Amino acid sequence: MKEMTKLEKEPNNRQKLMEEIFDRNNLNTAYLQVKRNNGAPGVDGMEVSEILGYLQERGKSMIEELLTGTYKPKPVRRVTIPKSDGGIRQIGIPTVIDRIIQQAIAQILIPIYEEKFSENSYGFRPGKSCHQAITKAKEYIIAGSEYVVDIDLERFFDTISHDKLMSLIAKEISDKRLLKLIGQYLKSGVMKSGYYEDTDEGTPQGGNLSPLLSNIMLNELDKELEARGHQFCRYADDCNIYVKSKKAGERVMGSISRFIEKRLKLKINKEKSAVGSPYERKFLGFGFYKGKDGQVKIRVHKKSISKFKKKAKEITSRSNGKNIKQRTMKLKPLMRGWGNYYRLDEMDTMKGIDGWIRRHLRACIWKDWKKVRVRIRNLIKLGIEKNQAIESSNTRLGYWRIARSPTLHSALSNSYFKKLGFVSLCSITARN
Repeated sequence: MKEMTKLEKEPNNRQKLMEEIFDRNNLNTAYLQVKRNNGAPGVDGMEVSEILGYLQERGKSMIEELLTGTYKPKPVRRVTIPKSDGGIRQIGIPTVIDRIIQQAIAQILIPIYEEKFSENSYGFRPGKSCHQAITKAKEYIIAGSEYVVDIDLERFFDTISHDKLMSLIAKEISDKRLLKLIGQYLKSGVMKSGYYEDTDEGTPQGGNLSPLLSNIMLNELDKELEARGHQFCRYADDCNIYVKSKKAGERVMGSISRFIEKRLKLKINKEKSAVGSPYERKFLGFGFYKGKDGQVKIRVHKKSISKFKKKAKEITSRSNGKNIKQRTMKLKPLMRGWGNYYRLDEMDTMKGIDGWIRRHLRACIWKDWKKVRVRIRNLIKLGIEKNQAIESSNTRLGYWRIARSPTLHSALSNSYFKKLGFVSLCSITARN
């Protein structure tokens, strides 16, 4: 049986959390987690591989600084990554040492807040997942909720009010040293292109503490929704509320938007937020549809499919200079990641995409063979009768059209690609 920690034995003793956080065992666990995650260096350039030596040399003095309140977090390194909708997402990368400290804080605070969080909150929580959120949403639709209030928060991580967030944290945490340290992380600033910028609001998306802080903030929204008796699913800043009619949805959208903007001091993205049919809206990359039997089922949303095909098409482009083995190996992590995430699909999406990708690969191989005599020789080696091989090799059909011919389907079969190391989406989802 797991031994209870001091904090679990004395749940109301929260004035000495700093000692719990910077206990040797907790710090070791935090270090190992950051090491597993690896990640890029922060503003000081220190790599994860260098941190053990640093801790061995300066660990004791660093803990002393933290406990006495003299430690100063470094600014985060600001990087931007493009979003699929054409916008950008700002990521803040703390130094490795600050990632360890934040991880150590999170490990102690998570058990405290988990008791407070809603069952309908699924993001960044132990034992919770986006798949659970999608499954719950399906239950609401089956029960008769034909409309969804889809709320999108504008630049959520960048616009969190520090004063509001700290007041919420202070309701549970009375260790002033910890409150000061969390406040310092919120206001540590960012470095972008060599220039320092103050951070008067927001919590950097990319920090180890940010997911917990975001849930603390949005737990206020969860409590409000529960108090009003709403059926909802929230994953981080994606929140869907399920209602019986469009009129009810519009009423809920108005009142909840006012609550979010006035009470939480956050902004609603009015372009992306809407009241609509759950069969048309996208939630966490998924959608829903009614089968021929009238049953509600889960599908991959068409926008998610389009985004995936764009990435796969870059890998299977006939002009990228890669051979078939290189293309197959580069597809493997993309297929595994996408297949595992979208394994809830009930629409045979995986089978269709597998066929689409194999067609692209057949077109690549046909182009690589180039000359007619090479094509004839290779087709015969792959079991095609000689006359059929000659006829197919002399075709005037383009690469994409010939790739769907019975000859190439027979020669370059599914088992052929499997031997090359091609991992199909169907095989990934079948294992889950």
